[in-house]
Amino acid sequence: MANKISAGSYDLNRFLQGGFEKDIITTIYGPGGSGKSNFCMCLSVSQAKKGNKLIFIDSEGSFSIDRFKQIHNGEKDEIERDIANVLILNPTTFAEQEKAFEDLAKQLRVGDISLIIVDSIGMLYRLELAEAIESKEQDKIQSVNGKMAKQLMFLNGIARKKNIPVVVTNQVYSNFEKNFDYKTEKKTNMVGGDLLKYWSKCLIELQNNFGRRKLILRKHRSIREKEMGFEIINLGIRKKGLF
Repeated sequence: MANKISAGSYDLNRFLQGGFEKDIITTIYGPGGSGKSNFCMCLSVSQAKKGNKLIFIDSEGSFSIDRFKQIHNGEKDEIERDIANVLILNPTTFAEQEKAFEDLAKQLRVGDISLIIVDSIGMLYRLELAEAIESKEQDKIQSVNGKMAKQLMFLNGIARKKNIPVVVTNQVYSNFEKNFDYKTEKKTNMVGGDLLKYWSKCLIELQNNFGRRKLILRKHRSIREKEMGFEIINLGIRKKGLF
């Protein structure tokens, strides 16, 4: 489809009816080990092999050259040619993440970029916010949240003005609430909460229950909520089970 790009997986493309939409932010969220970075790697390889340039903001050190080669499954010279299409930025603090967005703006002015990936958008923000909360200074808390909102607004503007997809990953955390039976139940929350939900037009939740992986389409502009079991293989992602 003209307004979508391949997700780098036949089964995921079918699930999303053509792939990731170009002019929006898509957020893929879930716990550690659920497969978020593998989704990003499949997408990166797919675009790079087409000769399209992309920017990968890697705040978790998740971009693996070996995994890129494995999914690519090409000859050495082909892999070297295609990986040159991936510009990797490696922020290690929330301030450096802000700087990465400044670098991103410069790259967009001088280069033809087809895709932006941020893996993950929430980790460095979460660390900065924790420090602000610990200081008990409301101004600092508001400042950190304001900076995150500004980053998401910036990404949304890029997606819409440049008509390119922006795919971000995000972490989750759990707390425990009591329901009406006074039984304790665990509730999973996405880091950044309402900020990410507001700016993301597509929300994909990943779950990993003792190796049984599932993705749930929580929000989409034109597709109903649904789910699919999947597994991670050498060549990427494929459907598994009867979801």
